[in-house]
Amino acid sequence: MRYSTEKPGIGLVELTYLLIGALLLLLLGAIAKGQTPTHAMKTVSAPSQMEQPLYREYRGVRLGMTAAETRAKLGEPAMKSNEQDFYVLSQNETTQIAYDAFQKVVTISTDYTGGIGAPDYKSVVGSGLLTRPDGSLFRMVQYPSEGMWVSYNKSAAMVPVVTITIQLIR
Repeated sequence: MRYSTEKPGIGLVELTYLLIGALLLLLLGAIAKGQTPTHAMKTVSAPSQMEQPLYREYRGVRLGMTAAETRAKLGEPAMKSNEQDFYVLSQNETTQIAYDAFQKVVTISTDYTGGIGAPDYKSVVGSGLLTRPDGSLFRMVQYPSEGMWVSYNKSAAMVPVVTITIQLIR
């Protein structure tokens, strides 16, 4: 039996994918915990005086843009496919862009770990956040005339995750 004196190492690419995978699992767990349905959770429609969405784009990316336009704005994604791109913009900020069959943006969902870098909820969905029994915060505003909705969700985890989502109404 031979023994190697070389230490097995993990490459930079493998380490990057491992870290991204671990981050995704943590974020999905925090989001899933913060999104359990309760009877107190309601979708709040936009009042009539609020015709225009307060928050309609993320770093210049809007619903309906092509994948090529999105990648021109945000750069090369950490993971990409015809259906979705995943960007790691900083240690605390990741975003997922989902595309339809025509490669047009249908969903923009951004996570801010610890809430670091997240815009104030009032600039996203206005006032009136709903506080769930677990302490998480949520509000969703629909804009039927624009064919979209915007939501703000802050988990109640020890390290809260703020998730802001812009999506076409289907």
